[in-house]
Amino acid sequence: MVYRLETERLRLREWLPEDREPLAAMNADRRVMEFFPHPLSRAESDAFFDRIVAEWAESGRGLYAVERRGDGRLIGLTGLHRAAFEASFTPCIEIGWRFVAEVWGQGYATEAAQACRQYAFETLGADEVCSIIRDTNTASQQVALRNGMHKADRMVKHYRGVDMPHDRYVVFRTPLLEEQ
Repeated sequence: MVYRLETERLRLREWLPEDREPLAAMNADRRVMEFFPHPLSRAESDAFFDRIVAEWAESGRGLYAVERRGDGRLIGLTGLHRAAFEASFTPCIEIGWRFVAEVWGQGYATEAAQACRQYAFETLGADEVCSIIRDTNTASQQVALRNGMHKADRMVKHYRGVDMPHDRYVVFRTPLLEEQ
């Protein structure tokens, strides 16, 4: 197994075929998907898995499978991708995360996002990173703040074009580590 990044408690790694089932379970959980348009069916989750693997093959980066070091359990995903849509803060490298509800509140999302931020700056040479979070998702906003980000912009429509007209999104950004 090739681990791309490691932290004290986590391994961020490539996706394996056996990850489809736990990913589908996470994506079907209404708690996990509360701030997304809807929980994903198995077919939608498998298509998401395929897009993740394709992004890695095409760009050499993307969302990592996050496993807990102690037991090797897949507990979530995190990673980097280029935000290529048109907005005042793009292009930028976006950090995203999603974790199973059973591990919420244990600092895993912050730990994984910090590893991604460090990789973006130190290895990829990024000038800044961003995260785009629904304005009612206070838990993810706290992860962004603990990751050294600050609120920078607001958006009315979801940046991926999903029609969610009553939602608002907050864009969090962070400059190079030494500028903070």
